[in-house]
Amino acid sequence: MDMDLVFLGTGGSVPTARRSTACLLARVGGDRLMFDCGEGSQRQMQRSTGLVQVDEIFITHLHADHYLGIPGLLKTYDLHGRERPLRVIGPPGLIDLFKALRRIFGRLAYEVELIELEDGEAIAHDDYEVRAFAVEHRMVAHGYALVEAERPGRFDPAAAQRLGVVPGPDFKRLQEGESVQGETGPVSPAAVMGEPRGGRKLVITGDTAPSEMTRVAAHQAELLVHDASFADEEMERAAETGHSTARQAAELAAAAGVGMLALVHISSRYDVRAVLGEAREAFAEAIAPRDFDIVEVPFPERGGPRLIERGARAERPKADPLPA
Repeated sequence: MDMDLVFLGTGGSVPTARRSTACLLARVGGDRLMFDCGEGSQRQMQRSTGLVQVDEIFITHLHADHYLGIPGLLKTYDLHGRERPLRVIGPPGLIDLFKALRRIFGRLAYEVELIELEDGEAIAHDDYEVRAFAVEHRMVAHGYALVEAERPGRFDPAAAQRLGVVPGPDFKRLQEGESVQGETGPVSPAAVMGEPRGGRKLVITGDTAPSEMTRVAAHQAELLVHDASFADEEMERAAETGHSTARQAAELAAAAGVGMLALVHISSRYDVRAVLGEAREAFAEAIAPRDFDIVEVPFPERGGPRLIERGARAERPKADPLPA
């Protein structure tokens, strides 16, 4: 299945003309998962992918720049006649937060299910799970690891035919793990299937200082999206506020053996190119995505992650779906 990550908000705590606050959209097969929903997130969607009907919203922590976009998005969905349920997932305290937010968005015609996750708990899907892990911030905060299930090995049709398996339904049964009848007896899947293939891993930290738990969660991930709030010159300030420098994020990425590092939440007072340069001294495969960039995450045998600059803008619907 296809997997990519749309960067809708890549800036720090204060939005700027070029960078909105935290918001990422993971597209995994037919699922649409949002990670954080800062101020203006629905407008970022309207400027790019269109007003996507997300299935789940994962909140990393309860600082305002990571959730202020939720009330407006939920209300807009309601005005557009949404009927399907929506799940909002986050750390402990999420339910109390929504008690306050309901005063803003009011009654909705669709169900909103709230789920508070503890560290190590996961939301399961058919072919992958999204697991919460503890990060180091000034409050209870999660990172999330989207981990795809192991995939079966490649099917060898020529080997199956040599064993007398007739092409057709029996080929499918073998690929699904069922033995079938061959020319001289039963043929097991192990006889015609290659070694199992690993799934993909996408890790998003939210705001955090460098942490051992992040390194473990990101081990050999195809893509790590990491806080890079500060430059080298303010390493002490990063530690005081529970954030990372770009170089620290890069050193962690190198230690974890990830394929690509995407730096986000860089303070607006920095030249992003200079901060990225510091990171690349420690990890060459670091990028600093702009709003509306996309990173495609193909299966490992098809290559590494690929940055598509401004890719989401190219997907903008020709007609604005909002009523005048």
